[in-house]
Amino acid sequence: MQQTFHGSVHEMSIEDTAAGPYAVATGADGALWMTLVHAGEIARLTPDGHLDRYPLAPGSMPSIIVPGPDDALWFTMNRANAIGRITLDGDVTSFALPTDDSGPFGITAAADGALWFTTITGDSVGRITPDGEITTFALPMRGGMPSMITPGPDDALWFTLNQADAIGRISLDGTVTLHALPTSGAAPVGITCGTDGAVWFVEIGAGQIGRITPRGQVTEYPLPDRAARPHAITADPDGGCWFTEWAANRVGYVGPDGRIEEYALPTPNSEPHGLTVGPDGTVHVALEIGAIARLTRGQRP
Repeated sequence: MQQTFHGSVHEMSIEDTAAGPYAVATGADGALWMTLVHAGEIARLTPDGHLDRYPLAPGSMPSIIVPGPDDALWFTMNRANAIGRITLDGDVTSFALPTDDSGPFGITAAADGALWFTTITGDSVGRITPDGEITTFALPMRGGMPSMITPGPDDALWFTLNQADAIGRISLDGTVTLHALPTSGAAPVGITCGTDGAVWFVEIGAGQIGRITPRGQVTEYPLPDRAARPHAITADPDGGCWFTEWAANRVGYVGPDGRIEEYALPTPNSEPHGLTVGPDGTVHVALEIGAIARLTRGQRP
């Protein structure tokens, strides 16, 4: 059942409509760190609105960014075929992948103290330690397009296979299990570990939110607008998850019971992609038009 979101939303421009904010994360310094996918930069936005931009190699296409175990931010550079690290002071280090053109995309910090990442065209999941040692694990299928990745409630890593309509699980020793989704053309992208002991994901092709238990049981929740093209999802401390609806210009919330709330963004065609929930519960959304949206939640009915 569709509900009305109660709260307020504000958008802050980064004054560069061509930069392309794509993914956003909350750093250990309390600032927002984001990838600027078109500009080839990492940006840092402080709570008082100060913006710093750090250039990367031209055409590197920084994609997903997450806080690491070392207080630095780690990110994928899809076209540079590398994993990047940026300190809170803005010092950047790049680690080239051993296989050319593997297309790193998703990345997350894991329970073993390393960062794990996916390679879209390399059909693999990789692991990189804070000192830059890289190990890759080939997946048992070709062309599945592994996309985003998250630690699960079982300390394994869970990831989406966009072109295979499947969710993958890889244990810390590299053992891979694949779970087919019930819906053909689901095309899952974003994925996150919920606080309910399950993993939640979005199906950009089917317009649904999915939930998978550690045993592989899948539940799907259709969105009111099946053409909304949900893209990214992140867990909320109160038990639900926030997600972006890229084609519908909305941000949504799904409760642990599958109830869905939606809120329209004020700027038309803002292209919402990645999002993060701050310590105070505020939701920040990267808008590819060149802005960050800030949603302050009100009381739900």
